[in-house]
Amino acid sequence: MAQKISVLGIDIAKLAFHVVGMDDTGHVVLRKRLARGELLTFMANLPPLRIGMEACGSVHYWARCFREYGHEVWLIVPQFVKAYVKSPKNDARDAEAICEAVIRPTMRFVPIKRERLILGGHAAIC
Repeated sequence: MAQKISVLGIDIAKLAFHVVGMDDTGHVVLRKRLARGELLTFMANLPPLRIGMEACGSVHYWARCFREYGHEVWLIVPQFVKAYVKSPKNDARDAEAICEAVIRPTMRFVPIKRERLILGGHAAIC
C-alpha cells in the first residue's frame, strides 16, 4: 500500500469480505477480498482509520472488534448506501459505495450496539 488509506469500506458476507480503501482525495487505492479468518489480522495491521459498513445484525460484533484496534467505525443504513452503488451490483462495488457514503458530510449513521450477556434469563448490557 504505497498510498495512504484514509477511509475503508467493508462489505460483510458469509464467507468472504470485500474491502475497498480510499485516500484523502477519494481515489481507490486498495481493493481486497478477504476470507472470514483473515479479516481481523488484516485490520490489526492497519493504522487507525475511518471504517464504514452497512448496518446489519452481525456488523455490530465486527465494529466492536475494529474499535479495539483504534479504528473509527461508522455504520450506515443499507438504503443510504444504495445511491452510491455503481451497476452492475456486486460485493466489491458495494464496498466501494460504502466507502463513498461514509465520507459524505450529511450522512446519517447507526450507533454501534453494546454486547448483551444473558444471566439467569435476563439480558445484561456490557
